[in-house]
Amino acid sequence: MPMSTTTPRVLRATGLLAIAGLVATGCAKSKDDSAPKGSSKVTVTLTDDSCAPSPASVPAGPVTFQVKNVSASKVTEAELLSGDTIIGEKENLTPGLSGSFSLTLKSGTYQMYCPSAKTEKTAFTVTGSAAAPSQDPAVTALLKQATTGYQAYVVAEVDKLLPATKTFTDAVRAGDVEKAKASFAQARYHYEEIEPVAESFGDLDPDLDAREDDVTDPSKWTGFHRLEKALWKDRSLAGMKPVADKLDADVARLRTLVATTTYQPAQLANGATGLLDEVAASKVTGEEDRYSHTDLSDFEANVIGAQKAFELLKPAVDKIDASLSSSIGTQFAAVLAALEPYRKGSGFVDYSTVGDDKRRVLTQKVDALAEPLSQVAGKVNG
Repeated sequence: MPMSTTTPRVLRATGLLAIAGLVATGCAKSKDDSAPKGSSKVTVTLTDDSCAPSPASVPAGPVTFQVKNVSASKVTEAELLSGDTIIGEKENLTPGLSGSFSLTLKSGTYQMYCPSAKTEKTAFTVTGSAAAPSQDPAVTALLKQATTGYQAYVVAEVDKLLPATKTFTDAVRAGDVEKAKASFAQARYHYEEIEPVAESFGDLDPDLDAREDDVTDPSKWTGFHRLEKALWKDRSLAGMKPVADKLDADVARLRTLVATTTYQPAQLANGATGLLDEVAASKVTGEEDRYSHTDLSDFEANVIGAQKAFELLKPAVDKIDASLSSSIGTQFAAVLAALEPYRKGSGFVDYSTVGDDKRRVLTQKVDALAEPLSQVAGKVNG
């Protein structure tokens, strides 16, 4: 999902820390290359040179962006920007993978952004006025309830994130290593549930959540993972007070931003799929919490956040495609059930103790959910 518009991240599903054969591909593949009926289709081909959309202009209304990486090694995602805000994206596309996202767009000028390409941004234009919605009014009303409910959910999660983060940062400032370690995963949980929203706000997500290899200047590295490294690898909190203070300030800034953010139904569906992409690309591989090995907590939070977005959309999806809705519900239950053997106390076992064979099972469960879930955005868009 959305990321920084100025600080590209290293692809989390690859590199030395990736586990060969474990990365889910279903999260990145579209079931159907055709856009839903009534939706404009835009093809975005990732190359190391650019990711120019084709066509570069469409009429206002529902739009499906189909993103594919044929052979690009440096470019693995495409983002649609409205000003400095990322309103839709597909990421973690290594060569051979494809995916899509759907939005309803108003007239205006946007940009397609592909971090690390020679030409990173290309203009994209939407013209005219959208036609009147053709949806069943009852479905439209249910989708409106879903977006309103999701806005309330995001605000509520950030309201939990604020004190949970302060418990963590207070321990850091006090030099209490054991208390800081004990509160790390719980603070991150609320963030991971709503990660796609946080990622849409420019550099805020990298400031909060960047890994060491995501930053070009280690002296400017901040956020949860900087403190994670201090706790578990460096085993010293010396000099970490400014990082803890900045983390509190960044979470407070996130609370201000989400208070006025609104959403489209397709953004809920895109975000749910994006959270599963996060699971496949960085949680299952063990890259996310590489020092603390608390990846399963983040894994569960991503799935719970995706499930919440879907549950809000479900009454409408039941009317649009009841079979699809039922399948997704079943697969969510299967993913969460697969996590149960790894519970320990109020959290989970150290992820480094989970063998490759068991990680493959988790990957398969995520894959089985990602495929039907990826169809929801097209169903509810417009």
